[in-house]
Amino acid sequence: MPSRELSARKRIAMVAHDNKKKDLIEWAEFNKVILAKHELLATGTTGRLLEDQLDRPVKKLLSGPLGGDQQIGAMIASGEIDILIFFWDPMEAQPHDSDVKALLRVAIAWNCPVACDRSTADFILTSPLLNQPYSVNIPDYSGYLKRKID
Repeated sequence: MPSRELSARKRIAMVAHDNKKKDLIEWAEFNKVILAKHELLATGTTGRLLEDQLDRPVKKLLSGPLGGDQQIGAMIASGEIDILIFFWDPMEAQPHDSDVKALLRVAIAWNCPVACDRSTADFILTSPLLNQPYSVNIPDYSGYLKRKID
Protein backbone atom coordinates (compact mmCIF):
# COMPACT_ATOMS: atom_id res chain seq x y z
CA MET A 1 0.00 0.00 0.00
CA PRO A 2 1.37 3.46 -0.82
CA SER A 3 2.34 5.64 2.12
CA ARG A 4 3.72 9.04 3.00
CA GLU A 5 6.06 9.87 5.84
CA LEU A 6 5.12 12.45 8.45
CA SER A 7 7.95 14.12 10.31
CA ALA A 8 7.98 14.52 14.09
CA ARG A 9 6.91 18.15 13.55
CA LYS A 10 3.34 17.91 12.31
CA ARG A 11 1.41 20.40 10.19
CA ILE A 12 -1.84 20.93 12.06
CA ALA A 13 -4.82 22.68 10.43
CA MET A 14 -7.30 24.26 12.82
CA VAL A 15 -10.83 25.28 11.88
CA ALA A 16 -13.80 26.32 14.04
CA HIS A 17 -17.34 27.41 13.33
CA ASP A 18 -18.36 30.69 14.96
CA ASN A 19 -20.06 29.05 17.96
CA LYS A 20 -17.00 26.82 18.51
CA LYS A 21 -14.20 29.39 18.14
CA LYS A 22 -14.09 30.14 21.88
CA ASP A 23 -13.80 26.41 22.67
CA LEU A 24 -11.00 25.92 20.12
CA ILE A 25 -9.08 28.96 21.40
CA GLU A 26 -9.38 27.75 25.00
CA TRP A 27 -8.25 24.26 23.96
CA ALA A 28 -5.28 25.69 22.04
CA GLU A 29 -4.27 27.89 24.98
CA PHE A 30 -4.42 24.86 27.31
CA ASN A 31 -2.21 22.93 24.85
CA LYS A 32 0.06 25.85 23.96
CA VAL A 33 3.30 24.06 24.90
CA ILE A 34 2.50 20.98 22.81
CA LEU A 35 1.28 23.02 19.83
CA ALA A 36 4.48 25.13 19.90
CA LYS A 37 6.38 22.09 18.58
CA HIS A 38 4.27 21.97 15.41
CA GLU A 39 3.34 24.13 12.44
CA LEU A 40 -0.15 25.62 12.70
CA LEU A 41 -2.46 26.60 9.88
CA ALA A 42 -6.00 27.92 10.19
CA THR A 43 -8.85 29.49 8.31
CA GLY A 44 -9.37 33.27 8.45
CA THR A 45 -10.66 34.56 11.76
CA THR A 46 -9.71 31.39 13.62
CA GLY A 47 -6.10 31.87 12.52
CA ARG A 48 -6.00 35.47 13.71
CA LEU A 49 -7.52 34.54 17.08
CA LEU A 50 -5.07 31.66 17.53
CA GLU A 51 -2.10 33.83 16.61
CA ASP A 52 -3.14 36.49 19.13
CA GLN A 53 -3.84 33.98 21.93
CA LEU A 54 -0.79 31.77 21.39
CA ASP A 55 1.58 34.65 20.58
CA ARG A 56 3.11 32.72 17.69
CA PRO A 57 2.72 32.68 13.92
CA VAL A 58 -0.17 30.79 12.37
CA LYS A 59 -0.41 30.43 8.59
CA LYS A 60 -3.77 32.02 7.85
CA LEU A 61 -5.85 30.90 4.88
CA LEU A 62 -9.14 32.33 3.63
CA SER A 63 -12.23 32.37 5.81
CA GLY A 64 -14.03 29.00 5.66
CA PRO A 65 -17.10 30.20 3.72
CA LEU A 66 -14.86 32.13 1.30
CA GLY A 67 -12.79 29.07 0.34
CA GLY A 68 -10.60 28.36 3.38
CA ASP A 69 -12.19 24.95 3.95
CA GLN A 70 -11.47 24.09 0.32
CA GLN A 71 -7.89 25.33 0.63
CA ILE A 72 -7.34 23.03 3.60
CA GLY A 73 -8.95 20.14 1.73
CA ALA A 74 -6.60 20.67 -1.21
CA MET A 75 -3.61 20.81 1.15
CA ILE A 76 -4.68 17.53 2.77
CA ALA A 77 -5.03 15.89 -0.66
CA SER A 78 -1.56 17.08 -1.67
CA GLY A 79 0.04 15.91 1.61
CA GLU A 80 0.68 19.40 3.02
CA ILE A 81 -1.41 18.90 6.19
CA ASP A 82 -0.93 16.06 8.66
CA ILE A 83 -3.76 16.58 11.18
CA LEU A 84 -7.11 18.39 11.02
CA ILE A 85 -8.64 19.85 14.18
CA PHE A 86 -12.12 21.00 13.15
CA PHE A 87 -14.45 22.12 15.94
CA TRP A 88 -17.73 22.25 14.04
CA ASP A 89 -21.14 23.10 15.40
CA PRO A 90 -23.54 20.16 15.00
CA MET A 91 -26.48 22.24 16.27
CA GLU A 92 -26.44 24.99 13.66
CA ALA A 93 -26.73 24.76 9.89
CA GLN A 94 -23.88 26.47 8.09
CA PRO A 95 -24.29 28.33 4.80
CA HIS A 96 -21.29 26.38 3.52
CA ASP A 97 -22.33 22.91 4.77
CA SER A 98 -21.33 21.37 1.44
CA ASP A 99 -17.76 22.70 1.93
CA VAL A 100 -17.67 21.26 5.45
CA LYS A 101 -18.79 17.84 4.22
CA ALA A 102 -16.25 17.96 1.38
CA LEU A 103 -13.42 18.84 3.79
CA LEU A 104 -14.26 15.95 6.09
CA ARG A 105 -14.61 13.56 3.12
CA VAL A 106 -11.18 14.55 1.75
CA ALA A 107 -9.55 14.15 5.17
CA ILE A 108 -10.95 10.64 5.55
CA ALA A 109 -10.15 9.74 1.92
CA TRP A 110 -6.46 10.59 2.50
CA ASN A 111 -6.24 8.96 5.95
CA CYS A 112 -5.67 12.27 7.76
CA PRO A 113 -6.40 12.21 11.52
CA VAL A 114 -9.43 14.41 12.26
CA ALA A 115 -10.74 15.72 15.57
CA CYS A 116 -14.18 17.32 15.51
CA ASP A 117 -14.47 17.88 19.25
CA ARG A 118 -12.30 18.65 22.25
CA SER A 119 -12.10 15.07 23.54
CA THR A 120 -10.85 13.67 20.25
CA ALA A 121 -8.41 16.57 19.88
CA ASP A 122 -7.07 15.75 23.36
CA PHE A 123 -6.55 12.12 22.36
CA ILE A 124 -4.66 13.13 19.21
CA LEU A 125 -2.48 15.67 21.03
CA THR A 126 -1.57 13.23 23.79
CA SER A 127 -0.81 10.33 21.45
CA PRO A 128 2.83 9.17 21.56
CA LEU A 129 2.68 9.19 17.74
CA LEU A 130 2.30 12.99 17.65
CA ASN A 131 5.95 13.81 18.30
CA GLN A 132 7.63 11.13 16.22
CA PRO A 133 7.84 10.29 12.54
CA TYR A 134 4.88 8.28 11.30
CA SER A 135 4.08 6.44 8.10
CA VAL A 136 0.53 7.08 6.85
CA ASN A 137 -1.00 4.48 4.58
CA ILE A 138 -2.50 6.14 1.53
CA PRO A 139 -5.47 4.30 0.03
CA ASP A 140 -4.98 3.08 -3.53
CA TYR A 141 -7.61 4.77 -5.67
CA SER A 142 -6.25 3.49 -9.01
CA GLY A 143 -9.21 1.12 -9.45
CA TYR A 144 -11.61 3.95 -8.80
CA LEU A 145 -9.83 6.19 -11.29
CA LYS A 146 -9.80 3.48 -14.01
CA ARG A 147 -13.48 2.57 -13.70
CA LYS A 148 -15.64 2.80 -16.79
CA ILE A 149 -18.71 4.92 -16.63
CA ASP A 150 -21.55 3.92 -18.92
